[in-house]
Amino acid sequence: MLLTHLSLKNYRNYVNQEVEFAHHVNIILGENAQGKTNLMEAIYVLAMAKSHRTANDKELIRWEEEYAKIEGRTIKRNGPLSLQLVVSKKGKKAKINHIEQRKLSQYIGHLNVVLFAPEDLHLVKGGPQVRRRFIDMEIGQISPIYMHDLSRYQKILQQRNHYLKSLQTKQQRDETMLDVLTEQLIELAAKITLKRYEFLQLLQKWAEPIHHEISRGLEQLHIRYHPSIDVSEKIELSRIIEAYSEKFVKIKEKEMERGMTLAGPHRDDLSFDVNGKDVQTFGSQGQQRTTALSVKLAEIELIFAETGDYPILLLDDVLSELDDFRQTHLLNAIRQKVQTFVTTTSIDGIEHDVIKEAAVYQVRSGQIEQ
Repeated sequence: MLLTHLSLKNYRNYVNQEVEFAHHVNIILGENAQGKTNLMEAIYVLAMAKSHRTANDKELIRWEEEYAKIEGRTIKRNGPLSLQLVVSKKGKKAKINHIEQRKLSQYIGHLNVVLFAPEDLHLVKGGPQVRRRFIDMEIGQISPIYMHDLSRYQKILQQRNHYLKSLQTKQQRDETMLDVLTEQLIELAAKITLKRYEFLQLLQKWAEPIHHEISRGLEQLHIRYHPSIDVSEKIELSRIIEAYSEKFVKIKEKEMERGMTLAGPHRDDLSFDVNGKDVQTFGSQGQQRTTALSVKLAEIELIFAETGDYPILLLDDVLSELDDFRQTHLLNAIRQKVQTFVTTTSIDGIEHDVIKEAAVYQVRSGQIEQ
């Protein structure tokens, strides 16, 4: 998969920008606050229809403008594809080959990206919401129906929480509506949980040997999924539904007391064990970085295995965060295989053929020059 052309209009600090990209490695050079990360974010938003930096879409629109527009031309295994995303104060509109998509879930997955930035170290060190977001973004790229189910789940969860709050405050006394919402929630929760379980099994398969190699054969990585129910023996949808049903019966009184939903995918987490120890608690900074790098490289292979196209790799100011050995391993892994975008303030001191052969672009005040 390749992104050959990008057009930005009123996006962050870009007024009107057109740029053609090389098929292998593209280095985006510039001082801080010139627009390097904005460019990376624009590619990510074009792919995912949402930003990794903000939940407020209005922040993507240039100051005092009504809308932001991102357009991209891509080449996939099945041929060329044009994508367009318009973000306005009224919402988002997405087009594939100039045809407007009724739902964003139909749009996501046509351009696959893997982003690796310094904040991705929070995948290991951060809170559960960081890891849930990571799972959702990655599954969404290979399974559009997952995003649709997740969106429905979040709406029903909101309704259920609202109703639980009204039961808690005695504004409502009838539990029938709660039971209806619980039944709807369980069906979607089970689908999401099963998909997450299957995805993490695949991620484990790819990440384990990569981590073993980066650690020079000294470490074994294991990814553990922590849902609200035990899925180790319940990997069929019907059994997961059954397990959730039992769970919600047990916690019903407590939920009404607390006024909130206490089980479900919105409370999931995952952990990373290295040589049997939780790397978040017991791992060194080097082990945490190796884990994050292994997971990102595993994502690339997983997406290729599932879609037949390698995703685009976005390395946002991350090379300087890695030591020479991990840096070299990363660059060797992508060589001649994955179209890559690298932002950095300088490439001095990086002695690698991949960098020497790259196309270099300079960013100054929202202007890109090659």
